[in-house]
Amino acid sequence: MSFDEEWAAERSAAAARVSMRLNQAPGGGGPGGGADLKVRQDHLGALGHAAYELHGRLLKDGKHAGGDTAEAASGLSRSGFRTGAAMAEVNDTWTSQLGALLDACAHISNHLDYSAAAHAKDDDEIRTALAVSRISEYFK
Repeated sequence: MSFDEEWAAERSAAAARVSMRLNQAPGGGGPGGGADLKVRQDHLGALGHAAYELHGRLLKDGKHAGGDTAEAASGLSRSGFRTGAAMAEVNDTWTSQLGALLDACAHISNHLDYSAAAHAKDDDEIRTALAVSRISEYFK
């Protein structure tokens, strides 16, 4: 059997395994099993807090080597090494990606705080509406 034939056979076997996995509903009452959306305030709070803590650690430690890296890149460039420009580019990319990650962590933390408050407000409104509807039963 040639490499191309063996490769084609392996690809079709892998595609069959993936399609079988993706085309099958999970058994039992797990995700997608018809359960209603359930939001627990403690879960939202824990996730928001983890994102907040990660943001703080990244803010403190993410720029730890930035100054030394920039200085090394500058020194290498002055000495005529092309590695200096590459190191400066890596440092710039790291700084950019760190900023994006910090923004994402802040967004997640803020959004989960908002979501927890919004869900708590919705729960209170539903409780109030149910209580009022039960009271109205007694006035009929």
